[in-house]
Amino acid sequence: MKKRFQVAIDRELCKGCELCIGVCSIQLLTMTAKLNRKGYHVAESANTKECTGCLKCARMCPEATIEILSEP
Repeated sequence: MKKRFQVAIDRELCKGCELCIGVCSIQLLTMTAKLNRKGYHVAESANTKECTGCLKCARMCPEATIEILSEP
């Protein structure tokens, strides 16, 4: 059975730099139209069920707002 992962993004720490979007090889991340409390459009995971757990987005994030969680 294939291992599944979930992308968790802390909306309030995200500054909307979009660096995570560019490094996701399967293009799971997008920008929201909503603003966080600081006034930034933030990244979100469009389809977390497809995440491969490569950690590229988490490593690229300068604010360390992204966590990749392993699903049971």
